[in-house]
Amino acid sequence: MRRMSDGVEAALHCALVLSGLPEDKVLAGKHLAELHGVSESYLLKHLRALTAADVIIAVPGPRGGYRLAHPPQQITLLDIVEAIDGKKPAFICREIRRRAPGKPKEPCHYKQDCFIKSRMLAAEKLWRDALRSQSVADLIQDGEQQISPVSKQVVSDYLSLHAR
Repeated sequence: MRRMSDGVEAALHCALVLSGLPEDKVLAGKHLAELHGVSESYLLKHLRALTAADVIIAVPGPRGGYRLAHPPQQITLLDIVEAIDGKKPAFICREIRRRAPGKPKEPCHYKQDCFIKSRMLAAEKLWRDALRSQSVADLIQDGEQQISPVSKQVVSDYLSLHAR
């Protein structure tokens, strides 16, 4: 499996934070960046990708910002991963089996897909299915159980101060 980009982590954290906003509120990108200790320009690139994938909504204007586009239970972890890293398969079969000396190079000699390719794509399907079966609502539930009360209060206070 290819390594997921750092943007996936940032996007997942942003989705979790945005899930805590009141329905009629938004949070500016600069505040999301500040909250997570990343540069605003770095995060805005990922927020644009999430917006293009209809995971979040960008509200324009001086009082604008971001909010989730759908209820947390309707946004899967796969939606977020694919918004940031794309939908292309992680494994790319380059058909190196055809490169060995004396091996036939023409596709007609190969009646089936490469069995290595088949196994890798099957494993990736399981990974994608696992991400598809989990949502931002699951992250919220995990956070309720695992984030300390002090940390929850810090984020809550931050949202109260900066939500528009």
